[in-house]
Amino acid sequence: MPAPARKAAGQDASVIAAQALGNPLGSPRLSELAKGKKDVVVLSSDHTRPVPSAATMPLLLKEIRDGSKNAKITILIGVGCHRGSTREEMEAKYGNAIARDESIVNHDPHDEGMLASLGSLPSGGELRLNRRALECDLLIAEGLIEPHQFAGFSGGPKSVLPGIAAFKTVLASHNAEFTVHPLARPGSLEGNPFQVDMAYAARKAGLAFILNVTLDPGKNVEAAFAGDFLDSHRKGCAHVLAQCAVKAAPAPIVVTSNGGYPLDQNIYQSTKSIMAADLTCQDGGVIIAVNECRDGSGSEAFLDSFRKAGSLKGLLEGIEARGREDTIPDQWVTQLTASILLRRTVIMVTKAKCEDVTALGMVKADTLAEALAMADSIVGDPMAPISVLPNAVALVIRP
Repeated sequence: MPAPARKAAGQDASVIAAQALGNPLGSPRLSELAKGKKDVVVLSSDHTRPVPSAATMPLLLKEIRDGSKNAKITILIGVGCHRGSTREEMEAKYGNAIARDESIVNHDPHDEGMLASLGSLPSGGELRLNRRALECDLLIAEGLIEPHQFAGFSGGPKSVLPGIAAFKTVLASHNAEFTVHPLARPGSLEGNPFQVDMAYAARKAGLAFILNVTLDPGKNVEAAFAGDFLDSHRKGCAHVLAQCAVKAAPAPIVVTSNGGYPLDQNIYQSTKSIMAADLTCQDGGVIIAVNECRDGSGSEAFLDSFRKAGSLKGLLEGIEARGREDTIPDQWVTQLTASILLRRTVIMVTKAKCEDVTALGMVKADTLAEALAMADSIVGDPMAPISVLPNAVALVIRP
């Protein structure tokens, strides 16, 4: 099997990605797959993910056109349940030329006319996906492999589910039972119920080829994996795990962060670093989350769940009583966040509105120094040990 493309001195993202495309894993080259194809759809991550599409998308487009010069190509942005990317965000992500010259479409999980049914997921929810992706001759995807708080890793089949799935499909797969499943955790693939659903959805959609990258701490492309969506994704996940698995260093105070923009653009996304910090924070301890949150909460449904709850315990009991088909928007993040807040104090160093932070039962601080002083007071020890996770979403924390 070909070795993955990995960074060498002086190499940029385009070089690394081109090497991966030239040596696909478990698949013919993309240009071969494209031969005779008239209608091609490329699934792409949205503006909340740091996929270097300005470097990778031109390579994918060239490979497709090398195999089928006149193929109609649509870049379909897999927004999941996020808002669609704006024109300005598309230009920033793909570059002006691609944003101007190529057909780019936002998936809309609420538009029934855009969706088609493929039966049921293994978990029982209805599988409804973007019709445009299902009706093309060739479906491929680009993406990013990094640890994910309950799906194990991002990338691979995640481009399909939740990327281009119906709103109700995403909700059903993000049910209360799966969210707290013992195998639904960062770095876990085998037996992870989310991965089972996602792989099924990708197969049913006909996902034929992927190009996934991994990033170094500076958000530069470090390696690339191309080919069959399972073979190349698993190889990429193993590569990431070998570099990011760390042993927990339990401490009464944990300082954590999503690692900067775009991953820290709202409170909703910032909960990912809080969840990572929870894995190495002592019982009754304090988590300090340093995330800018320039776009505010990121989810009114998330905030409303806490605003309307009589108590954290009652909020969790209500979630746990719901069936899979009764899952409500952003229930998973509400469930995991509430469970942490029952056991920890969470202080956010952020530009988000104070009322949004406090609505979640967290405490707002304007500076890290202020947050640390608060934490020392809460734990009652000005010399308390501190664990620091400057890029928590890139870690797999193990006991």
